[in-house]
Amino acid sequence: MSTARLAGHGRTRHVVVMGVSGCGKSTVAEGISEALGLPFAEADRFHPESNIAKMSAGTPLTDADRRPWLADLAAWMAAQAREGQSTVMACSALRRSYRDILRSGPPQVQFVHLDGPSELISARMSARPDHFMPAALLQSQVATLEPLEPDEDGVVLDLRQDPDTLVDAAVRWLAAH
Repeated sequence: MSTARLAGHGRTRHVVVMGVSGCGKSTVAEGISEALGLPFAEADRFHPESNIAKMSAGTPLTDADRRPWLADLAAWMAAQAREGQSTVMACSALRRSYRDILRSGPPQVQFVHLDGPSELISARMSARPDHFMPAALLQSQVATLEPLEPDEDGVVLDLRQDPDTLVDAAVRWLAAH
């Protein structure tokens, strides 16, 4: 699929692969990025050191911690849009209000929500000891998660599927929307 087809007649589109930590956001977002030839951004890389230190210590972030980070992500997507570039990003985007901030940047943001059993996600998190987000914070993320609402442009995919299947499903959904 060409980038022009994804962009929809000259407009940019910005795809946010969302979900709790350990759901496979980065893997799927990178796959979408490769399949569509679009730049990929890992939202975790935009966190200030203070946020990373909190999460590394097992302390959940507050909305006040997240707001500037989300605004930076929206600004990055908006800057890419001004350059005529669509993007793909891996970002938790757990609450509607967070997604609203992301949507405040570029003209079109679509969400691919990877959802599934927290037991599977916990097992995945335990297998990646080099990540700053400890598995102990998973339940706080699950409690914070607000599913996509009917008026939000997005799709929910079952994270129990393998990454290639998830990427294919996301690319097909994007082509149809």
